[in-house]
Amino acid sequence: MPAVEQFRAWSLHRWYILAWVLLGLAPMSVAGLDDPGATRYWAIGVPIAVGLFYAAGRALPERAVARPDVVTWGLIAGLAAMSYLRDGGATAYIATVPHFWFLARESRSAIASSGLAALATVLGGVAPQGWSPSLTNGNVAATLLAFLVSVLVGLSVHRYLEQQRERVRLLGAELETAQARLVAAYQRQGAAEERERLAREIHDTLAQGFASIVVLAEAARSGLETDPARSGQQLLSIERTARENLTEARALVGQAPPGGIVPGSVARTLRRTLDRFAEDTGLAVEAELPDVELDQRTRIALLRCTQESLANIRKHAAATTVGVVLTRHPYAVELEITDDGRGFVVGASKGFGLDGMRRRMAELGGELTVTSSVGDGTRVVAIVPAGDDGQEQA
Repeated sequence: MPAVEQFRAWSLHRWYILAWVLLGLAPMSVAGLDDPGATRYWAIGVPIAVGLFYAAGRALPERAVARPDVVTWGLIAGLAAMSYLRDGGATAYIATVPHFWFLARESRSAIASSGLAALATVLGGVAPQGWSPSLTNGNVAATLLAFLVSVLVGLSVHRYLEQQRERVRLLGAELETAQARLVAAYQRQGAAEERERLAREIHDTLAQGFASIVVLAEAARSGLETDPARSGQQLLSIERTARENLTEARALVGQAPPGGIVPGSVARTLRRTLDRFAEDTGLAVEAELPDVELDQRTRIALLRCTQESLANIRKHAAATTVGVVLTRHPYAVELEITDDGRGFVVGASKGFGLDGMRRRMAELGGELTVTSSVGDGTRVVAIVPAGDDGQEQA
């Protein structure tokens, strides 16, 4: 806003300078062509000198001639000289008086400088009359009237500009406040999203791992006397799960890529997860996992979706068989996980796990569909967009 106003003011000033030259200085010089003798040269030259002096001040902003007070006194002297050389000084004063408002820093100094210019114009006009000047002629009246009008108009414009500056200042303050609030809102939103992300990662990794450890520990404790070999195997699974949880915790803290994700091979990671699941639960697992290359985020999302589904099957389904199928379509990858367990009413299900899976898919532009009914098992389908670069590998 200040830059726009400054540009408009400068454009207006340029147009005024052009009008000043055409209506103030040029007529005085042209009128001097008819003057006799040396007076003609002075009458022509003084307006030109005033214009050149002002132009030098504009063209040399770093020189002393460009100082506002120097330019102001130069204009006052020029008006006095032009008024002395010929009648009609009031015309030059009327054309010049806006300069004093442009050059002044405040209205008081503008009134003082324009008043001195009016006095100089009047004195210059009556000086040739000697010691008995007439102060009631039209030139004096026009000059004084122009001064009074310039004061009224100048004060009005100055007050308007001050109101505009105050308005700009208030708008700037409001904008800064709004920007500060927006930054704070973005920070709060970022913090909330980060908390949600960490909660989801902890649920999908550490919480699931600890749940597996609890289940395996209970099974190992109950089988110590009846099946010690099986209990020993379960204790190994507990140790392995605890180590993996430790790796996941370090990855979460250090912002490192999650452990267990083999670059470029989601199928290998899923097979390892399914083998562990079958070993820990004794359930039959049927898997079709072609070796599909996917980016890191997609691999992690499909792995977390599989881990969450398997955890739900272990805790709730009472299933005997689990099926996992990974399919590469032209522009998407589909992961289907089914079980023959007891099923559930999808609409009545409330939990962090399914919501977390849906959010993971949504972040990648995919979707998650859960189909189930009581007694008929459950089918989970995750579809994620994938480009042509992730073609099936032999």
